Amino acid sequence: MDTKLLIVDDDVNICGMLKLYFENEGYKVKCANDGIEGLNCFKLYEPDLVLLDIMMPKKDGWQVCREIREISSKPVIMITAKGEVFDKVLGLELGADDFIVKPFDMKELSARIKAVLRRYNAHTKKNDDEVVKFENIEISLVKYKLKINGQAVDVPPKELELLYFLASNCDRVFTRNQLLDKVWGFDYLGDSRTVDVHVKRLREKLEGVSDKWSLKTVWGVGYTFDTKN
Repeated sequence: MDTKLLIVDDDVNICGMLKLYFENEGYKVKCANDGIEGLNCFKLYEPDLVLLDIMMPKKDGWQVCREIREISSKPVIMITAKGEVFDKVLGLELGADDFIVKPFDMKELSARIKAVLRRYNAHTKKNDDEVVKFENIEISLVKYKLKINGQAVDVPPKELELLYFLASNCDRVFTRNQLLDKVWGFDYLGDSRTVDVHVKRLREKLEGVSDKWSLKTVWGVGYTFDTKN
């Protein structure tokens, strides 16, 4: 296995434990102990996935995740001692792919890493013609680009994947659990509020773009990309 992991955590003991465990599983592992070092390592090491702590010196995990998302769609799993819903929501809004709370089970973390990597790699292997277009909007899954009125708009990878899936299946209603299955993967270990967070953020970006389509809530069921037919 040539998969490269970057662990960014100010706890040297946790870094050492994770490095040993995942090297034994066949990964190549590099560690950083503060936010600035983590960003520098990300740019130089070019990891396939980042395990990112939140409470760190110099730059916290929120800022590190934000800056990673400005230059890359590589998967990020947030690791923290905090378990509040606010932390999970903020991490997802910043573009994190998953979230795990300390203390965690190593086998569970390993399963999450494999699931996130499978989803990411599956999307990167798709063909270049996978573009969905409606009035004033263009969604490219391969290039991970969203264009509104011809202008590129910054959007976290998972938001784009969710929008692409709904728009590709316009006028079909999907439950939250179906969307978790189709977009996050059947083995996603999060909860259905993840979908609500992403839909909310997408609506903010798409407000007023067109009166011929919208992200619509079907109360008691789920969501649909409604083309006003």
